[in-house]
Amino acid sequence: MTHRTLTLLIALCLVSLPLAAAEKQRIFQRVEHHSVESSDGVEIAYYTAGEGPIVLFLHGFPDQWLTWSVQMEALEDSYRVAAMDLRGYNRSGKPTEIESYQRPQLQRDVMAVIDDLGDSDVILVGHDWGGGISWRFAMAHPEKVNKLIICNLTHPSGYEAVRLNMTEEQKANMSYIDRFQSPDAASFFTAEGLAQRWEHDPEIHKEYLQGYERSSFDGMLNYYRASYDQFNPTEATERPQLQMPVLQIHGLDDGAVDKEGLRDTWNWIDADYTLVTLPGVGHNVQNEAADAVARNMRSWLDARR
Repeated sequence: MTHRTLTLLIALCLVSLPLAAAEKQRIFQRVEHHSVESSDGVEIAYYTAGEGPIVLFLHGFPDQWLTWSVQMEALEDSYRVAAMDLRGYNRSGKPTEIESYQRPQLQRDVMAVIDDLGDSDVILVGHDWGGGISWRFAMAHPEKVNKLIICNLTHPSGYEAVRLNMTEEQKANMSYIDRFQSPDAASFFTAEGLAQRWEHDPEIHKEYLQGYERSSFDGMLNYYRASYDQFNPTEATERPQLQMPVLQIHGLDDGAVDKEGLRDTWNWIDADYTLVTLPGVGHNVQNEAADAVARNMRSWLDARR
């Protein structure tokens, strides 16, 4: 091979690299968009990619389906990944009544999406409010959830135990729930402010900003208003045992969901239970330790396939 031929081949390879990179779209640029009507007529948006057993992701406050991008990309080659916009967020409906955000209705939204996906049961994944909905949905509808994955939202009984026995530090950390009851609490938020934490990634920042511009900040806060009494229990609540395998991933530096609520979780699950704790990681574990969360999800699911 002559020097000129080798030089030409290298040049051709270098020219082709940007084209190859440009052709590979990120998952939030190529998902299929769906919409289904929930039991009260509110439209719920969700997004899918891949083929295989269904993994349904539920985001928390104040977030969007986009929060699961890394985990969806890690699973889509072997699973059908689906992520919801919860009501009030992005492309989902935004009812104005506080009652529209009560927990039973939020569970009915999940049921509508599962039915629309056309499968009998799913692997359910939730973070924060999505985690709270997922715990309760799995208790109420074990026939619809074959595996459960929770990120930084302790089991309802563990969370309740913390609320019943709060230290002064825990009261301070959870005082945002009281602040959100204010009728003007939505003024605390702007689309630009919420999207700011994604400024390091211009592509996803643009998607988040547009999603928040479509969202209802009062709708987001109505989750806390509709459940305020349940955030202030006077005694422990009896709950059904969970019947499916559970993976729980928890960033230990979470200031909103106290790690003390992890205690005794194994007593409330009748199947195998895996707890992964990540020191130095905060509340948004699926973003702050995105690759670690994705690897743990993938290995755990593949081992139980």
